[in-house]
Amino acid sequence: MTRTKRAYAGIEGGQRRAERRERLLLAALELFTSRGYQQTKIVDLCTMAGVSTRNFYEEFQAKEQLLLALHRRINAEALRRVTAVLDTITDADVVTRVRTLLDTFVASVTADPRLPKLAYVEAVGVSVDMERQHREWLTHWAKFIEAEARHAADQGVAPARDYRLTAIALVGAITGLLREWQAHTPPLAADEIATEIRGLMLAAITRPA
Repeated sequence: MTRTKRAYAGIEGGQRRAERRERLLLAALELFTSRGYQQTKIVDLCTMAGVSTRNFYEEFQAKEQLLLALHRRINAEALRRVTAVLDTITDADVVTRVRTLLDTFVASVTADPRLPKLAYVEAVGVSVDMERQHREWLTHWAKFIEAEARHAADQGVAPARDYRLTAIALVGAITGLLREWQAHTPPLAADEIATEIRGLMLAAITRPA
């Protein structure tokens, strides 16, 4: 085999692995949110994804790694969208900033009812590693909210104070509302959830010190 053919074969092999990995992630999203994480077996994932168990272990060491990867993807995609929209609201007033950021976040995590179910229901209490990752993202989102609260304070709309606990409380409230949203069939209107979250955040950061 020539060097060019070997390189081409390597690209094809890499593409096939990437496609297998994606099929396993999509199968995991479906099965973890329909049957439940604990009830889903690796053989079920392989069957739905159309891969062998050998292929599975070439991509993931254990079923939990799929859960970690999906949880990370959901949060990272929401963060990517929220961060991208920041550039469009640099000079906006505080209410507009909060509305735009929260609407973008809610739109991301409610684009598919399975996303909040996986992130806020199935991923809870699974393992030490999952809890560590969950807390890392909780901290990340709390810092994001805290930064927006400080921005509001700089604009004279909110008091100058420590917003750390307020931000943590808001992350908890947002998580609770999204858990409630996904529990309904059909789901509640996403814009109602977004409106409630906006009201909570504005009230929390503008209350007197």
